[in-house]
Formats: sequence, C-alpha cells, structure tokens
Amino acid sequence: MAFPKEILTFILSLMAPLVLFASNNIPALQKPLVILGVEVAVLAAVLFMAYLCVRKEKSVDFLFYVFVVFSFTSIVDLVCALELDGYIKGFVDFYINKGEPYLNTAHCIMKNYWNGGVHFVLLLAIIYRMRKGMPYRNLALLWVGSMVATQIVFIPSIVIGKHAKNIYPAFGLSLFFLILSIWTAVKLFKRPRELPIIPADKVAADQKKRLLYRPKDLLLTLTLLGAMAFTVFRGFVVLECTLDMCFTYIYQYEPYMKDSVSFPKVMMLVFLFYAMPLLTMLVYGLTVPGCTWMLDWTLLLTGAMAQMQWTYIGASVHSRTPFTYRIPKEEWRLVMTLNLVYLAVPVLLAARCYIDPAFFMKPVPPGQADNDKKRK
Repeated sequence: MAFPKEILTFILSLMAPLVLFASNNIPALQKPLVILGVEVAVLAAVLFMAYLCVRKEKSVDFLFYVFVVFSFTSIVDLVCALELDGYIKGFVDFYINKGEPYLNTAHCIMKNYWNGGVHFVLLLAIIYRMRKGMPYRNLALLWVGSMVATQIVFIPSIVIGKHAKNIYPAFGLSLFFLILSIWTAVKLFKRPRELPIIPADKVAADQKKRLLYRPKDLLLTLTLLGAMAFTVFRGFVVLECTLDMCFTYIYQYEPYMKDSVSFPKVMMLVFLFYAMPLLTMLVYGLTVPGCTWMLDWTLLLTGAMAQMQWTYIGASVHSRTPFTYRIPKEEWRLVMTLNLVYLAVPVLLAARCYIDPAFFMKPVPPGQADNDKKRK
C-alpha cells in the first residue's frame, strides 16, 4: 500500500535531523568541500527515494520533486534555528563552523524558523492538494513568493556584509535554491489561473463602479499609497539620506537598519526596488477593471512581504542582535505597529482579491450580461 505523497514527504523530511546528527559526529564529513558534497548527495538520495515511491503512478507532476526537496531543507533549517537558540544540541556545530557560519545571526535564525514552520506547512498542503487532484497553484505562488524573497535578501547580504570573508562552498547551494525557486515561479505562471465562475451581470456591475463608490477598494488604495511612502522613506534611510527626519528615525526608532550584517539594509533596498513597483501596479489594478493578473501578483507579494517582515521584526528584537541595534523600549509600540500594518497591507489586498474577484475578471463584452439574464 503506497503512502499518500504528503505523508511520504513528511517521513523523508524527518530524515534531516538524523543526517545532521550523523554528520556532526563524523569528523571526516566536516571539511568545507565535503560538506557541500554530502549536501548534494543527501538531496539526490531524497529525490531518488521519492521517485521510487511514486514511480508506479501514471503521471507525477515534476513540481512534486521540487516541493519534496524544499520540504527536506525546511526541516534542516528548523533544526538549525532550534539549536542556535539553545533548545536542542549536537546537530549543526560542524555546519556553523565550516558550512555557513553566518547562520548564527538573528536574521538567519528567524529566516530558518519561517522556512521550517510556514514553508513546511505550505509545502505539505500543496502536495496534499496535488495528490487529491485539487488546484494548488495559488498556494504554490504564495510559497514561491516567500522563497524567492528569502534568497534575494540572503545571498547579496552575505556577499557584501561582514560575513563575506567566511563564505564556504556550501554557500553555492543557496544560489541553486534561488534558481530553482525562480524556475518554479516561471512554471507556475505558465499554468492556467484558478478563476472562479462569476455571473456576467455581476462582473459588469462591479466594473462599472468607480473607485469612490467602492469604499473597501478606496481604503485599500490609500493604505497601499501609505505603504509606498513608508517603503521609499525606509529606502532613503538605509541609503544614508542626510535629512534630519531620516537621521532621527534610524537612531531613535529602527537602529537595526544600521547592523553591519547587511541583512536589514539589503531588505529595505529590495522593498524599494522590487516591492515598490509591485505596489504601484496593485494601485493601478484597483482602479482599472479587468486586471486578472492581480490574483497572481497579490499572492506573490504577500508571500514575499510576509517572509521579509517576519524576519526583519524578529531579528530586530532577537537576543543575537546587539542591544544598540534593537528597537528602543520607548518606541517599541510605535515601530511594531508600523511594521505590522505594513505587513497587513498585502495580506488584506490578497484576501480582497479572492473573496470578491469580479472586478478583476476580464471585461464582459457588450450585451453578454443581458444575454445571460435572458437565458436564465
């Protein structure tokens, strides 16, 4: 009797702690090049075991194997975060020393918690829906947005930050995961959208309403504009703008952006140069009817911003962040509120798009709504 794919993935992922524990106690496996070789071999073995378990099925979506690999690495990340925070011991000492020493930073610990928790649950849900023949594209877009955001902050920060001199061969695997994530995103975008069936008269009625007569969309537009202003402001702050308000903000409100690890600085620049154009597109999509792409890009942006904000907020209060870079107690409530509201904006917009997507459907040809009524 074959295991359900999600159970199989869960079991294969549970091998990660065993592999880490064994590697941590075999000195011969603790050299930089050997570590990379072992990583590649283990991932290949996981893929092979997954293939053996599903090879008798008539057709297997190739993305299943991608999700299996990332599920395994999610548990690796979770074990790493738990050990670095002192909850467990004896799994990743070797890897921190000769694999990826920068993983002991607050940013990477919070990133690994997200990977080991949110990503793992999402991947199991995606594989479950895949097995059941249910649509999974939307969940996968949420995951891939988060995964790509993880890598495009992580990789440049290591290269330009204080850990640049401690780059070992294992770092190359991060480049592979970035390429694999982008490839997965391309494959998902090529697949048909999961569009609900909406009566033509409802689509026509919703698309005739101007923004002023859609109070929810008007409020979302205003919050998007506020998020855009906040994005630009924090981008200027990390670019060392000389305005007094920028100087005051980075020293009195969010000093974590000055941390020499470079993660917060790169993150603010990613928000400025990538999230900012997307937020502008979403404002356009809320004002012009028929922008079906909103259903995809809101999910992608939600996954990305949720991951980055979780990591940023968590790292700015984590004990591994030097005290001088943490959020000051006097301003803690204000800074946390600003960051949580910033996180909520794309989440609320994505929820709006999927709860009532009629405005974003393709415009109804003249007369079609009337014809639908006559047929009824």
